[in-house]
Amino acid sequence: METTRHIIEFETYADISALPPEDAALLRQARTATKDAWAPYSRFRVGAAALLENGEVLTGTNQENASYPVGICAERTVLSVASGLHPNVPVLAIAVSYDNELARSVEPIAPCGICRQTLIEYQARFHRPIKLILGGLSGKVIVVADSADLMPLSFSAKSMK
Repeated sequence: METTRHIIEFETYADISALPPEDAALLRQARTATKDAWAPYSRFRVGAAALLENGEVLTGTNQENASYPVGICAERTVLSVASGLHPNVPVLAIAVSYDNELARSVEPIAPCGICRQTLIEYQARFHRPIKLILGGLSGKVIVVADSADLMPLSFSAKSMK
């Protein structure tokens, strides 16, 4: 038997003021985007802002549906927008924030499993990592240099060969 250990490294900041200016600006845009989320059922509004290699920033939000499985997360929305508008431009970083209308939004949240898988596929498409900047409307912020670190045993094109 062999035991393998996966260790993930990430940076933790006390709040947005401690972030590098470019990361802080992206997180502010994600925070603003939460206002456009369609979340009438969960009342958990999520916003994502993606920085593209060409310098453009795009946003996306979660979009719920009365038929729950039909909804889409903010991370996948922003990647779809990026892919549709700029199909040949890599995404360098994505900031994710949320506004939980039923509680305080002060702890960072991480992408769900489907979003993690989508991030891995998008990274493979462009052969470069996507940095994640994760935070609520206030409070501490987590920065993950490579989103693939969040899902070490992912399914990929290599799995199909």
